[in-house]
Amino acid sequence: MLSVSPLPLPRLERRQQDSQLLRYLSPVLAIGLTLISGALIFLWQGQDPLVGLYTFFILPISDSYGIAELGVKAAPMLLCAIGLSVCFRANVWNIGAEGQLLMGALIGSAAALYFMESGSRFALLFTVLAGAFAGLLWAGIPAVLKNHFNTNEILTTIMLNYIALNLLLWAVHGPLKDPNGFNFPESALFTEAVTLPIVLEETRLHLGLPIGLLAVVAAWVLLSRTFIGFQLKVVGLDASAGRFAGYREKRLVYFALLICGALAGLAGVFEVTGPIGQLVPQVSPGYGYAAIIVAFLGRLHPVGIALTSFLMALVFMGGEMGQMELGLPLALGSLFQGMLLFYLLACDVLIHFKLRGGRA
Repeated sequence: MLSVSPLPLPRLERRQQDSQLLRYLSPVLAIGLTLISGALIFLWQGQDPLVGLYTFFILPISDSYGIAELGVKAAPMLLCAIGLSVCFRANVWNIGAEGQLLMGALIGSAAALYFMESGSRFALLFTVLAGAFAGLLWAGIPAVLKNHFNTNEILTTIMLNYIALNLLLWAVHGPLKDPNGFNFPESALFTEAVTLPIVLEETRLHLGLPIGLLAVVAAWVLLSRTFIGFQLKVVGLDASAGRFAGYREKRLVYFALLICGALAGLAGVFEVTGPIGQLVPQVSPGYGYAAIIVAFLGRLHPVGIALTSFLMALVFMGGEMGQMELGLPLALGSLFQGMLLFYLLACDVLIHFKLRGGRA
């Protein structure tokens, strides 16, 4: 009787040196695999895959208004992801950008309502600063816990997200609720004095996007042209080497988390004083969580983050367009985000390992 030997399975072999080509090619592969998987999902849903992909990725930006909306969606993720890149470079795993964004929206809204009757030119400035400062303070909580009580910042920042959400829900159902709003859980509409100026007429594109692009330039300078950026990189790669060199690790943890919190708070206050124009329970559809994907897809580089924030904004818009045009569930956008992160992590394995056929 003939015996058939099983075919040898491919195996992973550690590279002698990480592949720099695959470091930059990995996000492209992840996007391609996401598109292929998306086409299969559309087919499974009984839709033409090409029509589905067109509706998801092309139709939302087929006119000038859609392109402007892309900037509106990208702005909060851009700000959050830039802050997260500073944290992740220092090996500080801040998962709390969502909560910091919500606190920025909450306190910024409280400030906006306080200045409702004010005609001061500085009302908007104070409102924006209040939101940024709220996000900064909210990020300071896990920084204190990490530095002085050795707590895990992943757990504390995630838990603070839920606390921030419930604080916002309490405020919008309670002290900040519009008394003339027919019992809807929302604040009064903000006046023009505390509303961000529009940068493109007949659209919702506001000043938040140019400020986000300025943050990209500032982050690039910080991370690649300053000594503190070098310290963040060294501590992130090897904390013991940083301590040996005399770098103050606790101070760097404070710096990274507070910068991230301020930028996320800025994103939150820009949402309520920009496209929304009031405080509502649904301030964020998950921008802070999506910013984590944006940061890693952009390779923690400010320019890469700027590009991928627009891609992620397109995914959000595609989910909404798929629901309106094809009757698909809105959660499909979240599914695309999850696939994108999954494929990115899978493709990143090839940076450090290579596939080998045959037996060892």
